[in-house]
Amino acid sequence: MKSKPRKTRAVTPNPTNPDSEAARQAAILAPAGIARAAALHANLTAPALVTHALRRGEGRLSADGALMVQTGVHTGRSVADKFVVDEPQTSADVWWGSVNQKLSAAHYATLRGRVQAFLQGRELFTQDLFAGADPKNRIRVRLVTTNAWQALFARNMFIRPAAAELDGFEPDFVILHAPEFEADPAVDGVRSSTAIALSFAERRIVIAGTQYAGEIKKSIFTVMNWLLPERGVLPMHCSANIGRDDDVALFFGLSGTGKTTLSSDPARRLIGDDEHGWGPDGVFNFEGGCYAKVIDLSAEAEPEIFAASHRFGTVLENVVADAQGVVDLADRSLTENTRSCYPIEFIPNVEPTGRGGMPRNVVMLTADAFGVLPPIAKLTPAQAMYHFLSGYTAKVAGTEKGLGREPQATFSTCFGAPFLPRPPRVYGELLAKLIAEHGVSCWLVNTGWTGGAFGTGRRMSIRHTRALLNAALSGALEGTSFHPDRAFGLMIPDAVEGVPSAVLDPREAWADKAAYDRQAAELVARFEENFKRFAETVDDEIRNAAIRPAA
Repeated sequence: MKSKPRKTRAVTPNPTNPDSEAARQAAILAPAGIARAAALHANLTAPALVTHALRRGEGRLSADGALMVQTGVHTGRSVADKFVVDEPQTSADVWWGSVNQKLSAAHYATLRGRVQAFLQGRELFTQDLFAGADPKNRIRVRLVTTNAWQALFARNMFIRPAAAELDGFEPDFVILHAPEFEADPAVDGVRSSTAIALSFAERRIVIAGTQYAGEIKKSIFTVMNWLLPERGVLPMHCSANIGRDDDVALFFGLSGTGKTTLSSDPARRLIGDDEHGWGPDGVFNFEGGCYAKVIDLSAEAEPEIFAASHRFGTVLENVVADAQGVVDLADRSLTENTRSCYPIEFIPNVEPTGRGGMPRNVVMLTADAFGVLPPIAKLTPAQAMYHFLSGYTAKVAGTEKGLGREPQATFSTCFGAPFLPRPPRVYGELLAKLIAEHGVSCWLVNTGWTGGAFGTGRRMSIRHTRALLNAALSGALEGTSFHPDRAFGLMIPDAVEGVPSAVLDPREAWADKAAYDRQAAELVARFEENFKRFAETVDDEIRNAAIRPAA
């Protein structure tokens, strides 16, 4: 005999009842300045977030189960739309200028209030996460967003607290993420309908008018760059890994220079692929995931990243697939900047603590499209500071809209200027101190062109680059003889096993030596012009370190 359905009584949520839905919402949303949500999905797991994303039509699954999304008109960061709030508590210490544009406190209050009103009463997704694997130097972050896929992005990207750590979680910083909201320059004091506004005093971040999820990641990196120097910790735009002898290596570099690829080495444990801190207790990852550029990614050259990008739980941004969901990683029709975001544990050879000891090697990566810099060079401490402050790479046609046929030199101080809220000297002095204290070996590695500039030369072989790195990190180059290159005085090894000698010296790799000399002179001039802005903040040894051949 079937039992009759049990009658239920509708219960009105009671904010004073800690078990009520209203009380739950209030506790979660209060730090964001939001009173209520139509539905609130807090700290959902990856499967639940994927389910909601599909229900809401935010994306579709690839043939391998990754969540594929498109970010519309914004397929990269909106650098010109990022602002720091001009507040009395912090203004004197901010590196104001084109990187950190001022937004008045009044305009910020207007923008923040309008975004809070927009989020009010909507279906919302929240994630409580850590930034920083070192418990002494981590911050608690709460993301409040309108989309399930961007909540999954943040969950993949940052460090996921254990269940016990979520009890009583009180965020240090809150991100108000409203990609569908359009800012009004006349009202909000911003430049366009897109705005990323950081308030260090209020400890809130407003992101509006862009679906590109990288803004979430980089806004927290900016926060870490603000907080950590006062604690004697150097925040770094670098990847890091650790060898069998617990030797830590750091890889500085701008997008496209190989940070993620070269740090994902099967012979070394990956600490992290993009953002780290270096302090009294060693190196620690800021993140719990990877955000890899996947244009032209291949299983042969980058098997770990390729495998991670073809599994459930990964978010693929602006990657193209056919009707069956089979991805085409060579398809540039949406953007050159296709991305894969996955938890770091998707990489098989990972350091589970996200931490390592003191670095033994620092590698500065550049993709020199002019074909001038050597594939590897050993740097003096002064040269290391010169190249750290320079932060050089080159862009070529096809990597960004609006670029012409010729390569363009790019200098991003400390290999991360867009994320530096403090003056560059703060980070430079910290790096110099740490290198000196711990006797770190420093290397410059060119992953760009050899035998000619872009268009006539060829891209550096990843096989050769890995062989050179292995020799440097293993200590095999310590007993090798070196000679200075003619342009920058960089010390080039005379021989490295597995690498043709003609590749090691960039001038020898060019058939037309006079053409190399002209190209080298032009690049040196670009370095000198760029470095003029640091002329009064460094000593003569650093200022001349990379433009005078070694004795």
